[in-house]
Amino acid sequence: MSDTPWFRDGRLHYGVGIEDTFIPQEALGHRKLDEYELTQHYSRWEDDLELVAASGAEFVRWGIPWYLVEPRPGEFDWSWIDQVARRMRELGLRCIVDLMHYGTPLWLENSFLNAAYPERVAAYGRAVAERYRDVFTDFTPLNEPVVNAEWCGENAKWPPYLSGHDGFVKVTMQLARGMVRTQREIAAVHPAAVFVHVDAGFLYRGDGESPLLSRELLEERRFVALDLITGRFDENSALHPWLTSHGVTEAELQWFRDNAVVPDVIGVNYYPHFTTGEFVDGALKPVHNDGGGLRTLVELYSRRYGLPIAVTETSLVGSPAEKIDWMREAAGVLAELRREGHDIVGFTWFPFFSMVDWLYRFDQLKPDDWMLHFGIVDLVRGADLGLERVRNEAFEVFRELAEGARWGR
Repeated sequence: MSDTPWFRDGRLHYGVGIEDTFIPQEALGHRKLDEYELTQHYSRWEDDLELVAASGAEFVRWGIPWYLVEPRPGEFDWSWIDQVARRMRELGLRCIVDLMHYGTPLWLENSFLNAAYPERVAAYGRAVAERYRDVFTDFTPLNEPVVNAEWCGENAKWPPYLSGHDGFVKVTMQLARGMVRTQREIAAVHPAAVFVHVDAGFLYRGDGESPLLSRELLEERRFVALDLITGRFDENSALHPWLTSHGVTEAELQWFRDNAVVPDVIGVNYYPHFTTGEFVDGALKPVHNDGGGLRTLVELYSRRYGLPIAVTETSLVGSPAEKIDWMREAAGVLAELRREGHDIVGFTWFPFFSMVDWLYRFDQLKPDDWMLHFGIVDLVRGADLGLERVRNEAFEVFRELAEGARWGR
């Protein structure tokens, strides 16, 4: 076996991801949101992993439900994760472990605002890395920090239900502290671990402004967490006045510079139907974009950080033919970027199968009423109420592309 890390072998690696949002907290009008439960992944995980292997994917982005694995502080229940990890190893699947996907355990009072959050999430990450070092080698300390801060700190949709700029900044700072501490704790017990930072892509069109922020600040804000954890913030940073006006101190920014961590791979998420926002009458509305948007976003991250780039999420809700068209277009864009010298190392169809829209949390409709068919595998409700896994035509095209990349065809 080569000692060369997978992201340094010169190839484009194909993978898939299983949607793993976990918001276990309930409130008046807000029900529990656990995608594994809603898609029956807890009971059908073996079938799901076999489908992943059959797709030709070399890796899978897959998350651990922290709230179930650590039901009480410092007490871990690994029984289900042990089974999944064992099967992944048998199938030869590289897992990029999604350690934190939006939600915290029920016992963590005030969620991300809890003073102990950075310490608690880092201890959990360390425990995962210690137990599974023989199978889990790749880690995402926290998925999509800006989206996390928006839903938890700006829009008051998820715990701790803060709002506005002040809420966004407060949550972002806690998330970033947790990311730094998690990477450091994992590296201490698993020196060969690979860290894949995952950012949601944001692009903007039009000359207007959002009621929240100017376009200039929005275009900088998409990088805020990655700039913090890599210690890039100083008084010359474009967001410096905005952060300090919402209570961030120079001492806090210095802490990030003193404790900076650098991911091995930067993951960029791009959805052609909603990654791009257009300013219309003072509001920011999602608009369709094409491969040019993907190119723009990848170039932005590649030039800013100079690190290997993986597209860690892309897909669309549409017919299999539309998915195939986008799959081929995106693959073509990445091939062009690689030829131009950008270090593009991964392409991920995410989610692999259908998911339940997050808006399910806010009403009492059935999960099927909120089902979004992003995947190359569709979830179809059977007579026994089970969700059957049905491959659509895009599955075979993905497999062909993945195997072609693996064998240099």
